[in-house]
Amino acid sequence: MELGIVSLSDLQLDPLSGGPVGAQQRLAEIVGYAELADTLGLDVFGLGEHHSVDFAVSSPAVVLAAVAAGTTSIRLTSAVTVLSVLDPVRVYQDFATLDLISGGRAELTVGRSAFTEPFALFGIDLADYDAAFNERLELLLALRKHSTISRWEGRFRPPLRDAEVIPRALDLPIWVGVGGSPGSPERAGRLGLPMTLGLIGGSIDQARRAVDAYRAAGEAAGHSDLLRVGISTHFYAAGSSAAAREVYPYYYEYLRPKRPGGRGFTVSRAQFDAGTGQGMALMIGASEEIAEKILYCKEVLGIDRFFGQVDWGGLPRGRVEESIARLAGEIAPAVRQAAGSAE
Repeated sequence: MELGIVSLSDLQLDPLSGGPVGAQQRLAEIVGYAELADTLGLDVFGLGEHHSVDFAVSSPAVVLAAVAAGTTSIRLTSAVTVLSVLDPVRVYQDFATLDLISGGRAELTVGRSAFTEPFALFGIDLADYDAAFNERLELLLALRKHSTISRWEGRFRPPLRDAEVIPRALDLPIWVGVGGSPGSPERAGRLGLPMTLGLIGGSIDQARRAVDAYRAAGEAAGHSDLLRVGISTHFYAAGSSAAAREVYPYYYEYLRPKRPGGRGFTVSRAQFDAGTGQGMALMIGASEEIAEKILYCKEVLGIDRFFGQVDWGGLPRGRVEESIARLAGEIAPAVRQAAGSAE
């Protein structure tokens, strides 16, 4: 099983100055986390894409190219590329270029976005939220397969006629990132694409519905051999349960609405404690507790990949680095050994 980390690049207030942390600082931190994960032997690094003032990264391919220059082995993926609003030709070119720079380590994880800002920014009507994603995913898959598109027409970009799209990736796996929409896992399964499920609340058992729908659709379409499942969830590994629960103020800050009527929700201390309990989705606790939870996900959901979202809510860099080191040095060996023995 592959284990890795993901950053969504959220921008929070600096606890010392009281002002916002700058994008330049956050980008330096994120590249450093990816390089640390590579040095410590983790398998994959994911980077989110957002188009609002609350996040530092709007172009994952650019930042991942910087990560590629300082790493040797770790796989590099978006998490997720907002394909509903982007030109698939440009997306393919960017990630094919990243693939060449990194020596074949690039991946794409595409999704529809849980945020509305990109749709207004790029001129896509929210009423076309799903239709635009469908069309653009179809074209992206065609671009991966064929270097020249002889004829293509759609609603959301100009037609292609004998279009040669370069450069060509060495290999570019395309995953689908899904959240709460029931149709998204089924679509990924029908297409035979690997799926990453954002598991950010509730119980692990509740995720079975999405995973079962994915596998049922994939098997019905004849894609049993292609199906892979990843999960991504909030993560913090500490030396003890008590030490892990000290990060509650950062978690509260991360999720609370930052402006009147803004996106987010308030998490009470009781809700946080319940969410970190046994069988629940939040991977916040002592290393041995998190290892047991990941193995439970393996047992219940049959996961092939795990992402821990490591840098949220303004967590200090030292704490994030210690948490990554625990994932690589304590959790990953225990999970790999147990998962290998079970197989």
